[in-house]
Amino acid sequence: MQYVRTLIWVAITAFVVLFVTMNWGEPQEVRIWPSSDGDNFLFEWPVGVIAIVFFLLGMIPTWIYHRGVKWSLNRRITSLENAVRSNSLSARHSAPPPSPSPAQTAADASDAGTAGDTLKPDDSN
Repeated sequence: MQYVRTLIWVAITAFVVLFVTMNWGEPQEVRIWPSSDGDNFLFEWPVGVIAIVFFLLGMIPTWIYHRGVKWSLNRRITSLENAVRSNSLSARHSAPPPSPSPAQTAADASDAGTAGDTLKPDDSN
């Protein structure tokens, strides 16, 4: 994927360089803002420079917006991953069940010898 991206950027750069070299010639007037005395605030630039400047003026705000959205989504994904990681760790390391009291342990031991033995004959007949 990186190869395709690099190839596209090389093609765009070659196109811009070709456009600028073909249109480099007489400077053109660019009227930026009219002044209070009726004159215009203007620059005289070659057409290639004008194209590059106005292309960047259009692309930079869009690029900044894209980077902001990407940053926001990466923060959201990281937050959700941390929440899942926290929940899985808390379920794995939950508190052990309470241990039985010594009185219950002694009673269970005396019953275990008779109640749980299936090999002894049943005296209830």
